[in-house]
Amino acid sequence: MRLFTTVPSLDFVGKRKLAVAGSLSLIIVSLVSLAIRGLNYGIDFTGGTLLEIGYPRAIEVRDVRAALAEGGFAHAVVQPFSTKDVLIRLQQREGVSSAELSSRVIRVLREASSEGLDLRRVEFVGPQVGAELREDGGLAMLLALGAILAYVGFRFEIRFAVGSVAALVHDVIITIGVFSVFALEFDLTVLAAVLAVIGYSLNDTIVVFDRVRENFRRVRRGSPSEIVNRSLNETLARTLMTSMTTLLVLIALFVLGGDLIHGFATALIIGVVVGTYSSIYVASSAVLALGVTKQDMMPAKKEGASGESARP
Repeated sequence: MRLFTTVPSLDFVGKRKLAVAGSLSLIIVSLVSLAIRGLNYGIDFTGGTLLEIGYPRAIEVRDVRAALAEGGFAHAVVQPFSTKDVLIRLQQREGVSSAELSSRVIRVLREASSEGLDLRRVEFVGPQVGAELREDGGLAMLLALGAILAYVGFRFEIRFAVGSVAALVHDVIITIGVFSVFALEFDLTVLAAVLAVIGYSLNDTIVVFDRVRENFRRVRRGSPSEIVNRSLNETLARTLMTSMTTLLVLIALFVLGGDLIHGFATALIIGVVVGTYSSIYVASSAVLALGVTKQDMMPAKKEGASGESARP
């Protein structure tokens, strides 16, 4: 079933100034929050200790949190791994080794539990490794944006490349900004989700740009703004259908997937919403602001080709 039986005639381009103002406001809020509050990094980036504790019966996470709080570990992050297992994340303490820290946690939990428990695994991430992961994650995003700039510039035109990268930077800043504003934990799974957002948003933008290029070559009359607006309306059904079906899956992951992937699902939900918006407004607005014309989209004529046949 088609989302639209006829092509809509919404004035996206006419509202682009309002959309740009809204985007700039969100970007400013995100950058200010990142500068003042920063990100709430998980132990993947800050360093710390992760323990998997197994119980002989189903255990409530809130009981584990309460026991740790009474034992002096109020800031420990407790997440369910299964009905009988929990994951405990602890920030590293100065002057306390990882082995000693894990021993204290086990002692506190055993004193609070009437039944035995097992230490399934212990993982330690040093602060230096965490810093390297932060740097590598930032470098990965920069390399991805650079590769996208080159690819879109080769496939379309350099102004389209700048527009697509502007949309992707917009998506990344706002997605990370939400994590900063609400102090949500930012770990490796969230970083993976941000990189996935870049790919999702680029795919949406490429679909729109393909139709823009096609209409620039096919439509004889119309200003660049009118052609871009027509292209956005023609791809709107596909854009909304893709976004809605993706969001249904992500919402199911967020609700049913457990605490371990809450951050991953949250980042993707934000990214899909923002990426859909940027594909419609940010990328197209940037291309129009850079002054793309119909002549820029016409295929180059081969040298020596002409409408007249050669005479002897």
